[in-house]
Amino acid sequence: MNRTEFIITTAIILFAAFVMGWFANWLVHRFTRVKQSDVADLDRMSQELHEAEETRDQAITYLQQREAELSNQLAQTEAELHAAMDGLRAARQECEELRMHHEG
Repeated sequence: MNRTEFIITTAIILFAAFVMGWFANWLVHRFTRVKQSDVADLDRMSQELHEAEETRDQAITYLQQREAELSNQLAQTEAELHAAMDGLRAARQECEELRMHHEG
């Protein structure tokens, strides 16, 4: 094989390697390419997730406020109950004292 044949053979081999590499690259990109509809679906899902997180945060805030209101109302009701029980106890004691005074 003389020098010219060697150069031509090497050039053909290198060109074939280039074409095979380009074709392999094209195949990889062809099968791994993200479709526009997939991107749109991801955008829609991310927007829905964001809205759901905002709704969750609002619900948590509302529940915390409602819990604080109910705790305050419970404390007030318990205080009123204790006051009523003390008043009833005092009234019973007074009634008993009057009964003792009346009988005695």
